[in-house]
Amino acid sequence: SHVSYERLPMLEIVCDRMMRLMTTTLRNMMNDNVDVSLESLSSERFGDLLRGEPGHAIFAVFKAEEWENYGVIILSSSLIYMFVDALLGGGHRDVDRGGPAPVWPDRPHTTIERALMEPLVREVLADLSRAFGPLCAVTLRFERLEVNPRFVAISRDTNGAVAARFLVSIGSGRGAMTVVLPHATLEPVRDVLLQQFMGEKFGHDQTWEQHLAEELWHTDIELDCVIDEQTMCLSDILNLQPGQQLILQHREGAFAQLRCGGTTMFAGRIGQYKGRMAFKIEGPPVEEVPTGDLEAEIEQVGEQNG
Repeated sequence: SHVSYERLPMLEIVCDRMMRLMTTTLRNMMNDNVDVSLESLSSERFGDLLRGEPGHAIFAVFKAEEWENYGVIILSSSLIYMFVDALLGGGHRDVDRGGPAPVWPDRPHTTIERALMEPLVREVLADLSRAFGPLCAVTLRFERLEVNPRFVAISRDTNGAVAARFLVSIGSGRGAMTVVLPHATLEPVRDVLLQQFMGEKFGHDQTWEQHLAEELWHTDIELDCVIDEQTMCLSDILNLQPGQQLILQHREGAFAQLRCGGTTMFAGRIGQYKGRMAFKIEGPPVEEVPTGDLEAEIEQVGEQNG
């Protein structure tokens, strides 16, 4: 049984973002008016998706680094000819926008044509990575181009895969681009894609995170300098009277601790600086060390770092 894409609602949002990003990218690359639309979003067998593309398609294999798995982009033969024609200044732009679609040759693509498609694939992968951005960070790295679907061995033919088919229109020309992601590739982010709403149980707002991080640098905190700690009976504390003195066991030059809340931050010495009491940081924090052994412990840590 296959996991239907309807159970992964966030995929539709990713595809919608992908459609808008790719429209801008292709317009800039082709310097022409390009329309991109999402024709279908389906879940099918991986082998059926590869063999179902008519004509001489090109298969671009890519790796999702963070998900440690692969995907493939299927470029239809007509899209390849349209893109190559646009890059080389072909005559299809002069065709009336309402006229018949251009007729492309039915032959395998040349080495030059395949080479010209690689920059397009890299831009599409960058757009796809940005489309996933609000949900999860993923780096999509281009691996290779294949002309034979048998060599696109990133999943078993019987395994399920999600296919997002985009239609690309340039003037009267039409082409298709299909992004295929096996279910195994999407498994690490399946919980994220299952959410009904953006931010329901997941996700992060980079603007808010940056604002919060900047504000934390300006946050005021209180530091306590602990010179000595003593253990007293509760009865002795209750019998304390105004005017009584507590004698600290702190020796001159002995170590003290700098604390924030209940966490020891640093160990150092107490002294004076310009007429004021000062704390000199001399070592890392030492946790739960008896007062008598604190100085020896700090010196030992200093020798190890030393």
